[in-house]
Amino acid sequence: QVQLVESGGGLVQAGGSLRLSCAASGRTFSSYAMGWFRQAPGKEREFVAAISWSGGSTYYADSVKGRFTISRDNAKNTVYLQMNSLKPEDTAVYYCAAYNDHSDQYDYWGQGTQVTVSS
Repeated sequence: QVQLVESGGGLVQAGGSLRLSCAASGRTFSSYAMGWFRQAPGKEREFVAAISWSGGSTYYADSVKGRFTISRDNAKNTVYLQMNSLKPEDTAVYYCAAYNDHSDQYDYWGQGTQVTVSS
């Protein structure tokens, strides 16, 4: 099992940047693929980005491709989401999650961090 804590959210103007961090506890962090999701008010949670356990493969939603970058540092048990050229529609609570190979789903979730982009 792994516990996740996000940080780095805040208020930023459109066109600005933020870097989210997700710190994981547990010795097996490096064995998990990790993902970032977001949920805007009144909307369903949606996929943002994912990264393989090694960091060698990354995946992005079309809406953030070219603006967001996911990365990880297994030595620090941390996954990051660098967000550039932010838009008001990026406003949401952002969650990191760990993928459980046994259940074939994201089983472990953080509490979320709020990102607000003003126009």
